[in-house]
Amino acid sequence: MFTGIIEGLGKIEKFEKNTKTRSEAKMRIRLGKLAKGLKIGDSVAINGVCLTVVSIAKDVAEFEMIGETMKRTNLGYLESGNRVNIERSLKVGDRLEGHFVLGHVDGAGTILKIDKQSNQVQLWIEIPKELTKFVAKKGSITVDGISLTVVDKIKNKFSVSIIPHTMKVTNLGLKKVGNKVNIETDVLAKYILSEN
Repeated sequence: MFTGIIEGLGKIEKFEKNTKTRSEAKMRIRLGKLAKGLKIGDSVAINGVCLTVVSIAKDVAEFEMIGETMKRTNLGYLESGNRVNIERSLKVGDRLEGHFVLGHVDGAGTILKIDKQSNQVQLWIEIPKELTKFVAKKGSITVDGISLTVVDKIKNKFSVSIIPHTMKVTNLGLKKVGNKVNIETDVLAKYILSEN
């Protein structure tokens, strides 16, 4: 369980696809001070995707990703040197400052427009049509692991407004039009509106 409040940026030290093993890819990420206290088996949200630490040495943790993760998220587009959003899982008694985030990404969206203003940046993102029913104006949404509020929604597109601090401390400040971002819709909407 996560909250969508990013703790910092990690740097991908190595990204390798390996089809000979059960995992589709392995990624080593330099976590810096966020590695403190982590152990094998812990969950960490990488760009909003809940992954398991499979090995750790000093401040570099390794994660494995299976085919479903690569297909449904933007992780398959990443490469060595990229910066990723990091959030460690909640502990009992931690403050809930964002919203309930599971780290179970619903799909990848595409950034359509980045409108930089003096006190905010507005992003327009296009999402797969099947996710549209789970997105509500003024509702919660997670973009690359960041808890945000939907401002507007038009068909399968929505906008979010981002304060300068968030642009500075997350990888959204590095994004460009056309980039893929991980989308996790609000968990309550999924359970209420799900047909399965």
